Amino acid sequence: MTQLASSERVAVLVLEDGTVFRGQSYGATGSTLGEAVFSTGMTGYQETLTDPSYAGQIVVQTAPHIGNTGVNEEDAESRKIWVSGYAVRDAARRASNWRSERTLDQELVEQGIVGIQGIDTRALTRHLRSAGAMRAGIFTGKEALASTETLVEKVKASAQMQGQKLADTVSINQAYTIEPADQGWEGEPKATLVALDLGIKAMTPKRFAERGVRVHVLPATATLEDIKSYQPDGVFFSNGPGDPSTADDQVALLQSVLRTGTPFFGICFGNQLLGRALGFGTYKLPFGHRGINQPVMDRTTGKVEITAQNHGFAVDAPLDGAVEAPHAEFGRVEVSHIGLNDQVVEGLRCLDIPAFSVQYHPEAAAGPHDAAYLFDRFIDLMLAKKN
Repeated sequence: MTQLASSERVAVLVLEDGTVFRGQSYGATGSTLGEAVFSTGMTGYQETLTDPSYAGQIVVQTAPHIGNTGVNEEDAESRKIWVSGYAVRDAARRASNWRSERTLDQELVEQGIVGIQGIDTRALTRHLRSAGAMRAGIFTGKEALASTETLVEKVKASAQMQGQKLADTVSINQAYTIEPADQGWEGEPKATLVALDLGIKAMTPKRFAERGVRVHVLPATATLEDIKSYQPDGVFFSNGPGDPSTADDQVALLQSVLRTGTPFFGICFGNQLLGRALGFGTYKLPFGHRGINQPVMDRTTGKVEITAQNHGFAVDAPLDGAVEAPHAEFGRVEVSHIGLNDQVVEGLRCLDIPAFSVQYHPEAAAGPHDAAYLFDRFIDLMLAKKN
């Protein structure tokens, strides 16, 4: 781990309600602000850190030991670390894994991510679970020595997550293509998919490509003409950060896609945007769902899946039975998946147009893989429409 002078090692995490946790600096020195949220994954910290959906958030890891396996080039889910800050209990003193290329501490320093270690993350998580996700700051070195009142004022002056438009800021600038042949597929591609990058994880287009689908990944600012230029058999909207109520441009784009009759699949942020496109509202959850152990029931099959999730907003739609979409032109819709912990909408299925979505991550790079069937379900939908 990086050696710091004792004064530089001092760190404090301050919540907007005045709660304070004191520990030691982890990663880069300085200060950072963001929404404090907790993630319950026991593994996959590198995938968490590089998930663009965590932009603007200080992530608290509930697993006590973090950094044991180091980091490598293969497991990154995007081009950089996106979290605003990082809070852990016991940071590994050294990395020990045959795939490790450097320590997590080194990676945090290199990418300028301010963190804190040595705090009671269980107590912090319990507080966030009862009081709700809230604005927070991590302050290290001399900044950590300021009065609690001063630090709380800095936190309160930062932006709230509700109302933040972040998907455009994490998206790519130039389109790129993932070829099936590069993912082990033999033979010609069986379908062409356009994926809108709202904060997409690298494994998602690869999961399609390894099943024989050529994937063109487009920026969040893409137009309907851009999508049509690829003559796709389907359109996919990815996960992403921020408040879905701010994504008016992407909602209008999705409505245009639905009117063409092109099969659509959305995950996470894409699920919320399908909900909005159909006319439903969205709302902020008290503390969200973040981790790789969230139980969901697929009402189509009656099976329960353990899923990977990362979201703080949800769709407000009737849970039982088919209803006419508030925007009646899109016909009937039903809640296809439901969260078993709190009965939150975890999926939507349109009954009169070829479109569905889920609130979780079927690519599940760090596991589990219960939901991998959703890629096949959408491919079947594309091929049925194509043929």
